[in-house]
Amino acid sequence: MVKSKQEVWFDIGVYAILTLLALSVIFPLLYVVSVSLTPLAEVLRNGGFVVFPKKLTLDAYAAFIHDPTIPRAYGVTIFITVVGTLLNLLVTTMMAYPLSKSRLPGRNILLFLVAFTLLFNGGVVPTYLVVKATGLINSLWSLIVPSLVWSFNLLIMKTFFENLPDSLDEAARIDGAGELRILSQIVLPLSLPIMATIGLFYAVGHWNEFFQAIMYVNDTSKFPLQVVLKTILINSMLPPMDITSVLPTQSLQMAAVVLSALPIIVVYPFIQKYFTQGVLLGGIKG
Repeated sequence: MVKSKQEVWFDIGVYAILTLLALSVIFPLLYVVSVSLTPLAEVLRNGGFVVFPKKLTLDAYAAFIHDPTIPRAYGVTIFITVVGTLLNLLVTTMMAYPLSKSRLPGRNILLFLVAFTLLFNGGVVPTYLVVKATGLINSLWSLIVPSLVWSFNLLIMKTFFENLPDSLDEAARIDGAGELRILSQIVLPLSLPIMATIGLFYAVGHWNEFFQAIMYVNDTSKFPLQVVLKTILINSMLPPMDITSVLPTQSLQMAAVVLSALPIIVVYPFIQKYFTQGVLLGGIKG
C-alpha cells in the first residue's frame, strides 16, 4: 500500500516523539555513567556537566571497591536479596496455591483478609513494635521476615494457578498424587513465567531496601547498599582513601549510583520474556 502524505507525516511525528522519549530516558543514564568515568580535571573544566568525556578513568570505582564499606554493603544486599527472594517465593507459593482452589474451607474470608491489607495496614509504629517484640531489631532478618508476602504478588500468583487446566489436577489425583506432589511436579514446572515475574518483583524490592533498614538496623556493618549510598549522596561521605583527594565528589556519587543499579540492569534482560508472559497470564482470568 502507498501511504498518503498525511499518513507519512503522522509516522514521522510518531517516530519523532518516540525518539525524544527514548532520549529522555537514555540521557540521564549516559550522564551518570559519563561523570563516574571522568577525571577530576575534565569535571572541573566543564563545571561538573560531562556527557561525552574525552578521557576515561576507573578511579572512582577503584575507590569504592577498595573501601570495605561498599563490599560489605554489597554482601548484605546480596544476602537479603537472594535469601529473601527464595523465602518470598516459597511462602507466597504455599499460600497462593491453596487459595486458588475453590474447595478450600474459608477461602473467601482469607481472600478478603489478603485484599484488606492492600488498602489498610497497621502503620509504622505498630509494625516496629511487632518487629521489636519478635527480637528482630538490628538483625538482617528484620529486612526479610516482615515482608515475606506481598498481597499484590500473592493475588497475581493465585490467579495464575487458577488459570491452569483442572484436568491436570484431576489426572494427577487419579494416579494417586497428593497435594504436595501435584504442586512440586506438575504446577511449579508450568509456573516458570509467574515465578520469574514475582521473583523479579521481590528481588528488586530487596535490592532497593532502604526504609526497613533505617528503621530496624542500627549497626552500620549491617547496612544494605542503598543506605550506604544514601550516606554518600546526602552526607557527602567519601571513602577513606588517598585516591579521593584527586577525585571529585560528583564522580564518586555517580559511581555509587552505577554500582547499585548495575546488577538489576544486567539481570533483567534475561528474564524479560518471562516477566511479560507472567504478568499477562497472572492478570487475566479466563
